[in-house]
Amino acid sequence: MIGNGYMSSMQNIPFDKIVKLGQRTMLENKLFSVSWILGRFCNYNCSYCWPYARSSKVDHRPFEVYTNAIDEIKRQARANGFDKFHFSFSGGEPTAYKKFIDLVKHYEDYESKYLSIHMTSNCSPAKRWWTRWLDATDVMDRRSITASFHAEFANEKEFGDKLLYLQDNDVLVTINQVMVPEHWEEYYERSKRFSDRGLHVTLKPQSDPTASFVVDGYTKIQKEILQNESVQGAYQVALYDDAGVEYWIDQAERLNAFGFNKFKGWMCNSGYQSCIIRSNEVKRSYSCHDEPLGTLDEGFKLFKAPMPCITPSCVSSADSKIPKEKNV
Repeated sequence: MIGNGYMSSMQNIPFDKIVKLGQRTMLENKLFSVSWILGRFCNYNCSYCWPYARSSKVDHRPFEVYTNAIDEIKRQARANGFDKFHFSFSGGEPTAYKKFIDLVKHYEDYESKYLSIHMTSNCSPAKRWWTRWLDATDVMDRRSITASFHAEFANEKEFGDKLLYLQDNDVLVTINQVMVPEHWEEYYERSKRFSDRGLHVTLKPQSDPTASFVVDGYTKIQKEILQNESVQGAYQVALYDDAGVEYWIDQAERLNAFGFNKFKGWMCNSGYQSCIIRSNEVKRSYSCHDEPLGTLDEGFKLFKAPMPCITPSCVSSADSKIPKEKNV
């Protein structure tokens, strides 16, 4: 037992009795979270990538559209009482946006009580680019990167070297490895090599092309590995059962491995304490069936309070980590 929460084993969490959950930083603080797909353009063209997830065509919006969005999100979130911010950038490949570092600098301000930045990246830029990124994010309270290794394009040693450089400069680093069932042994051995170098690796189950469910093909032992291995030292997500007992897991990615991702009917803070930006759309969440909150071009309006979830499943961790509570 840790405080009022249990973390002896995730197998002991009574998922059928959980009535509340969320990212601890969002449950405990007035923190607003943004998950932003800057564009689908990617400098890699991996054979296994879903067609919707990447493009060879540069599709970034004008810089002023992005900066205006940052300013407007902060304005509306502050009006709802949120004074801390976390922005997570992905793609495509976010580092392929030529003005990305300038955008990061615009995100900085001296009014917010807390600023955090995250990026999901293939980490393809050279070390000198990362040095510029480190300088640009130096004032942030927290910096983190989820790195994706793609063997068709990247060199394993160079990839690891860059991540160790970032880690040595106080960036929280984890490698996300989607464990494709037919390539399990190859991916598992490579993940062990990264781990032996001192890098954290998260083993993720593969989802279907619509990101609606986890694919079949895993053995019982493989499922247990996905549920229990590569646990991070920091427990980021809190869950509460109907008796008020608190449980902790390391990250929202773990919920998919347990199949705990159906929250239809629950009250959810997405759209109120968080939003998703995908191309021109500002949405409540990635998987949400709601109408968009608006667009970058014509404006958007955040919710003024939590709203019921109307979506059958919540496969994206960017969605499932948002605070939500079951109507009981």
